[in-house]
Amino acid sequence: MKVVILAGGFGTRLSEYTESIPKPMVTVGGKPILWHIMNSYAKAGFNEFILALGFKADSIKQYFDSLKLMDSDATIDFAEGATIHHSEETCDWKVTMVDTGLESMTGGRLGRLRNYLADEPFMLTYGDGLSDVPLQDLLDFHQAHGKKATITAVRPVARFGELRIEGTLVTCFREKPQVTQSWINGGFFVFQPEVLDLISGDETVLEKEPLEQLAKEGELMAYKHEGFWQCMDTKRDRDFLEDLWISGQAVWAT
Repeated sequence: MKVVILAGGFGTRLSEYTESIPKPMVTVGGKPILWHIMNSYAKAGFNEFILALGFKADSIKQYFDSLKLMDSDATIDFAEGATIHHSEETCDWKVTMVDTGLESMTGGRLGRLRNYLADEPFMLTYGDGLSDVPLQDLLDFHQAHGKKATITAVRPVARFGELRIEGTLVTCFREKPQVTQSWINGGFFVFQPEVLDLISGDETVLEKEPLEQLAKEGELMAYKHEGFWQCMDTKRDRDFLEDLWISGQAVWAT
């Protein structure tokens, strides 16, 4: 099954990095977060990717064009015009990179990929979020309910400590607990090809008309994930993910 990754936004809230590189290329543990996302899918058996590019698309294209060379020792024979890679590790990913426009919205980027999706179900996620969601279980859930779309629902860790107050007396304090009240969009989807018919053009925001319409029609199901999930919207988020990697707590990589 093909995996679509939306990797074309401007990443303005991460401007410390995105003035020079696109957000999906910001590194965690020395690897772009985009690589971490793809590696999670590949470990679950999904290795065919379609990247919807936009802002600084050349940076992502150049990275994958040179990935094998960067990740292995190599001999370049200039006389023969050949490169020999000295590495036991092989990557069986198939990566299609599509320029979906600089200003396209999330739905618009997906709509531009129609010709690459071959009228088949597909998975989709954003290029800035890491999770230990069991991806095969997510797909099994989608196939079992028979609806057009599945969204992964998560309850993120609160950014600040939680206080419970009765009058002016603090009855409970928890430092950065997992949110217990509300589920939010975790960004790991499975879609039937009919979802593409809900996209009218580049200006379509996936999270508005298409998902709202699917919910109204009773065609949107939620896979509830209680485990790890973290987006990378700010430098603080990036530093948190980096700390997890350094401390050996990067559960998305296990």
